Amino acid sequence: MKLFDVYPLFDVTIDHGKGCYVYDDKGQEYLDFYGGHAVISIGHCHPRYLQTMQEQAAKLSFYSNAVKNPLQVKLAEKLGPICGYDDYQLFLINSGAEANENALKLASFYTGKKKVIAFGHAFHGRTSAAVNVTQNPKIQAPINTTFPVEFFELGDIEGIRASIAKGAVAAVIIEGISGVGGIHIPTTEFMQQLRQVTAENGVVLILDEIQSGYGRSGKFFAHQHYGIRPDIITMAKGIANGYPFAGVLISPMFTPVYGQLGTTFGGNHLGCALACTVLDVIQDEHLIENAAQQGEYLMQGLKSMNIPGLKELRGRGLMIGIEFDHPYKEVRNRLLYDQHVFTGAAGTNVLRILPPLCITRKECDLFLERFEKAL
Repeated sequence: MKLFDVYPLFDVTIDHGKGCYVYDDKGQEYLDFYGGHAVISIGHCHPRYLQTMQEQAAKLSFYSNAVKNPLQVKLAEKLGPICGYDDYQLFLINSGAEANENALKLASFYTGKKKVIAFGHAFHGRTSAAVNVTQNPKIQAPINTTFPVEFFELGDIEGIRASIAKGAVAAVIIEGISGVGGIHIPTTEFMQQLRQVTAENGVVLILDEIQSGYGRSGKFFAHQHYGIRPDIITMAKGIANGYPFAGVLISPMFTPVYGQLGTTFGGNHLGCALACTVLDVIQDEHLIENAAQQGEYLMQGLKSMNIPGLKELRGRGLMIGIEFDHPYKEVRNRLLYDQHVFTGAAGTNVLRILPPLCITRKECDLFLERFEKAL
């Protein structure tokens, strides 16, 4: 049997990792400034993470949601005060796409409507509803277009206001900072206006914090830079440092109903234990503050650099986009194969910088040095 060939692969086989570095099967060290799509939050193979994995796996990895799971309660009680949403409710699932799927479903249940407003630079996942609110025809099959979606550009508050006034909109879904779309950051004014117009019209505001959450922006959630509180928040990526896990934070205005949502694997014992340890490490090692500090240092370093063909530099915390006026492919390849640095990409012209939250000044300097050489 062959693999279903849908991934263009780099000619690198990663064998193991430690901290902000990964190593291939030949022993070559790479500086990891991508973290596998921003998934690695506390660093590869953190000793406390490994200890939790061993201890919990030896005890119980999984049982269904048909029984009480104290680890789910522990995670919710730990997460609430750390993220600033202690009064919200937590639903646990497996992936970011599934988080958005359930968020959209809840919004439709709550409003009785099905139209959604989304944004042109966004990416919300590849499951049916999530892909329908992602403006990319290449990943939308005919079966995915099951409800109306209207796309706007960031900042078009008047267009959004006019659309909502027609009375058919169930929800607005927006990323705290766009990831796959190229690190586009909404303005505070726009986000506050968006919160106001949705609240005034009974439209559910969903903040997709799957990539921009869990401390990456220098606050727990990127939308907290804008001083707003959405109705639903979706999160995944860094929540369990590489173990498949995700969650939905749900406003008290939603009343749960038995059978309304469900999942087989979501909220399993091992995932909850790992997610608790990730939160402990984030707090104990001050990784959110570190993300803000090192991100600012990286931005200043990049701004001071002569980058040929630079169109725009965008970022907040450890979520940085370097947009060129030409395709990034050669620079990214030189970074990987010559300088041994992993980076991400968006479209054809944007390099994405998404290192683990535990990077130090030393690793930032090393990246800046190698990036300059790759140019």
